[in-house]
Amino acid sequence: MPRQVIVNADDFGLSPNENAVILGAFQAGVISSATAMANMPAFEAACVIAQHPLLTGRIGLHFNLTYGQPLSLGILSRPNFCDNAGVFDLNVPRHRLWLSREDREAVLEELEAQWQRCLDNGVQPSHLDSHQHVHNIWPIGEIVARFAARQGVPVRLARNLGQNLSLPKRMFKHLLNSRLQQLAGATADYVCTPIDLRDGAMPTDGVLEIVAHPNQIGTDFGDDYLPPGESLTQVLERRLQGVPRVSYSAVIGALPSGTAAME
Repeated sequence: MPRQVIVNADDFGLSPNENAVILGAFQAGVISSATAMANMPAFEAACVIAQHPLLTGRIGLHFNLTYGQPLSLGILSRPNFCDNAGVFDLNVPRHRLWLSREDREAVLEELEAQWQRCLDNGVQPSHLDSHQHVHNIWPIGEIVARFAARQGVPVRLARNLGQNLSLPKRMFKHLLNSRLQQLAGATADYVCTPIDLRDGAMPTDGVLEIVAHPNQIGTDFGDDYLPPGESLTQVLERRLQGVPRVSYSAVIGALPSGTAAME
């Protein structure tokens, strides 16, 4: 069993529905952390909810380059990121290893703008991850990790548990995670989805982050990664019984900085 688990709900602020489900999942003890989308319509409402004692210090930034309109100007003129209507339209292949200086500067400017909007709305992000895992694109990941290091917060690693990871994917993720940790420092040791948790072998030590997208099932909670109607609550209880659910801010001081995720 892992020593601790972070159950992080992505997409806080995406819509009133996501906000309500995430608050309910916090109150039920299903999740222990969330990340907010600073350019979404329900973001300001999410920041109000984030003042709830259960959520204080547990909200990170869900950096977004794929959905909605950006908060900065420079990225609007970069065809790799925005269309002619000024809406995000990512055109960077997942295997891309290099971006132009102009593109890198635009990504950093947008990251700074999304971070600042959190601060302007009373939320000091506790950690960083990204919508649709865009920081798993190598050059974007380097920008995000360097920024996280400057802010003194951890960044989510690429998913490194799961039965459907081919050998080439595992090798790439190992290299990427090593680079993210080299640049950003301490973070969780393992990352998986609820279906990885349900079906795969669990680590025997360390800190595990579960990437969750909870949804409502009556009075219970499911997850977008699980089949419709399957209980996220039951999966967590069955596979992680007795493992403390914590936030990044609760564990990061005890994590060794720069430790490789998959040694």
